[in-house]
Formats: sequence, C-alpha cells, structure tokens
Amino acid sequence: MKCSDLLRKKLSEPGIILSPGVYDCISAKIAERTGFEVIFTSGFGISGSVLGYPDLGLLTATEMLNAAGHISRSVDIPLIADIDTGYGSPLNVIRTIKNIIDLGIAGVILEDQEWPKRCGHLEGKRLISMEEHIEKIRAARFASGESELVIVARTDARAELGLEEAIRRGKAYYEAGADVIFIEAPQTKEELKEIPSLLPDVPLLANMIEGGKTPCLSAQELGKLGFKLGVFALSGLFAATKAIEDCFRFLKENGTTSGFENTSSFQDYKEIIDIKKYQELEKKFSTRKPSTK
Repeated sequence: MKCSDLLRKKLSEPGIILSPGVYDCISAKIAERTGFEVIFTSGFGISGSVLGYPDLGLLTATEMLNAAGHISRSVDIPLIADIDTGYGSPLNVIRTIKNIIDLGIAGVILEDQEWPKRCGHLEGKRLISMEEHIEKIRAARFASGESELVIVARTDARAELGLEEAIRRGKAYYEAGADVIFIEAPQTKEELKEIPSLLPDVPLLANMIEGGKTPCLSAQELGKLGFKLGVFALSGLFAATKAIEDCFRFLKENGTTSGFENTSSFQDYKEIIDIKKYQELEKKFSTRKPSTK
C-alpha cells in the first residue's frame, strides 16, 4: 500500500493521530522506531538544520523538496511535507505537487501567507486573499491526480485578521478540495475548543509548539475537542538542540566525553541506521571472496 493510501486510511479511522515534526532522516527514523505511524516535516526545523537560518522564507523549494524527499525515502511510514506557500502562483503549486508525488510523499501542508512567509508563531505575517489560496488548493488537487495525496490547507489568518476570519477561510479551503484544515496559532484553550465546534465534520490539525502562541494540550485532550491530527512540530528539534549543546559544553569543559551520560551509544546509532541491512547487501554484491587461510 502506498504511503498516501496509508495516510488516508489513518485519517478514516477513529481517534486522533499523534505526529512528531521531523527535520532530517535520523529524527524520522527515530520517530518510526518509537512507534509513530505518521510524521511531518517542519519548515522551521528544515530551515534550521539545512541552512542554520530562521523560518523567514529563506529556504528554497529545491532545498525543501530535497530534504523532504530524503526523509520520505528513509522510512516506511507516511510523511506530510510542509511546502510553505507552494513557492509561487497556482502554476508553481502544480509543479511542486508533481515533484512531491514523485518523491513518494503522502501529504502536504499548503499555507495562505504571502511569500516570503514566516513561522506561524512569529509576528509580521502577511496573507494572500482567501480567493487566491482557494485557487492554489484547486491547483494542488488538480496536480495530485489519482495519487491520493492528502492536502492540508493552513491558514495564518488568526494572527492578523482574527479567529472568525480564520474559521471562514478554513471552511472555504475545505470546500475547495483540502482534506484537512490547519488553523495556525489559536491563542487560548477556548479558541482551540471553538475551532472544532465551528467546523464540524472537518478533519482538523492542531499544532503544539512549546513556548509558542498556542497552549500545549495533550493528544488525548485535542482528540476530545475534535481534532484529528495533533502535531508536535518542534519538540524533537528542541530536544536534540539541547542534547547537542549539553554534550559539546561538557566536552569543552572537560576535554572528554567520558562521564557524559545523556547520549546514545555507537551500538544504538547503528541500529537506528539499520547498518546490518547494508552490511548484508555489501556482502551479497562484493567481488571479494572470503579468505580460505
């Protein structure tokens, strides 16, 4: 079964889907190894890991697609890829979606900001019109063809135009052909409650970012409110950043990592990257014969 079919199957089943944000192949493989059934790429995380830049629209379409493609091929579970604004007009969206399908990616997040966009939990966002984003969604649906690609339509209207406008856009985007609606950065628990009540029977995504504008609820709480996808976009990135910083600080201060315990072992890492699989392939196709001595 294709990953897009697997994702649609998960969306049709009862209960909330808990999904971590990933930013490289290692984080994706760890997510799969620990039992997650759906993952998604965060533009924030990829911009930081690939470029060392903030999420301010500095990442190009090629850089995003290359990163998402590598991640998709590294795991056997569905990946939803953040494709920002689609990188231009509806024609650009069509090209982006066709590339996404070729990479075996199961779903995309397409947002209604102007380019260059910025992280949904930062100030200063500018929006395109609802009508323009509807055309981008229609273009994405057209380009998806028979691939079963899942389209998540994101609106950042809450910050600039208020929750009522965000709800209005969400409804229109769903009617235009989106499979899931993502209203970014609601600012209170009451707003999180209001979104499902005003968009009944619409699959909804809630984005939990530690220290962001939205209160962090558990997957269970989000499911009870009526959300279908509960994503923790930056949890892995923040945890890895802290762990690396702690390790390097310990090394700098002590001249060794002996005694630093908050780390995986060489054996753990080999299991994550499935080294045995490649060692077996290496043996299978090697021209070197075992020594008879």
